[in-house]
Amino acid sequence: MAGRSYFHIHLVSDATGETLIAISRAAAAQYEGVSAIEHFYPMVRSRHQIDRIAREIQQAPGIVLYTIVDPEIALALEAACREVASPCLSILDPILNLFQSYLGAASVARPGAQHVLNADYFRRIDALNFTMMHDDGQLPDDVEAADVILVGVSRTSKTPTSIYLANRGIKTANVPLVPGIPVPSQLDHIRKPLVVGLVATPERIVQIRQNRLLSLNASDDTDYVDRDAVAEEIAMSRKLCARNRWPMIDVTRRSIEETAAAIIDLYQEHRLKFIAE
Repeated sequence: MAGRSYFHIHLVSDATGETLIAISRAAAAQYEGVSAIEHFYPMVRSRHQIDRIAREIQQAPGIVLYTIVDPEIALALEAACREVASPCLSILDPILNLFQSYLGAASVARPGAQHVLNADYFRRIDALNFTMMHDDGQLPDDVEAADVILVGVSRTSKTPTSIYLANRGIKTANVPLVPGIPVPSQLDHIRKPLVVGLVATPERIVQIRQNRLLSLNASDDTDYVDRDAVAEEIAMSRKLCARNRWPMIDVTRRSIEETAAAIIDLYQEHRLKFIAE
């Protein structure tokens, strides 16, 4: 894109680096017309690795962000950054300092401690397995075991949203709403799961479907991408949700993360009501 500028950002982590990626991208997104060229170094736990990273920073100077709990490795990285005049920041230090001040106890250096195989980890894996097995209307007979059920016409981001929720430990099934095919009868008697309808503008759905057909080298002479037919599908899905009092979320201008955050909020409310009954 004309006029767009780029900068190098080096992300150094002693674990998987998920935290660094999320934070750096959130920060970079605040600057229009600027894109980050990411250099990612996960599982960094030795001086030898720092030496290699230092050479790469020297070749492509830029911002260096890191999450390293071993003080010796962290100091080695900071020294390497000073040599090439690259700004360097520990993402964890301000947070750990705040925790230490509030808790009155120093932290224990444990690289990757957030990824231990605890109950929460296995809950997320279980949720992911459930979600994959119940994608696109599969296994409708046991959808009552879900935490959340997403319904919507084709291309309303049901599957990626389901997977994102599963990674948060929420068992999610998704059911496509297809013209001429009745909704699974199991949804008529759903009590425990939260059912959420995903909708979007006809224009947005048509655009996504056209891109999908293009990627498959398929003909676009079909109701699947006809604006009026798509508008009817969406109207039908809205009526279905209204009739069953299912909350709806318009995903037209929402990212997967934003949609999932709204669903999680609805789910927490729903769960409290279900427990109270």
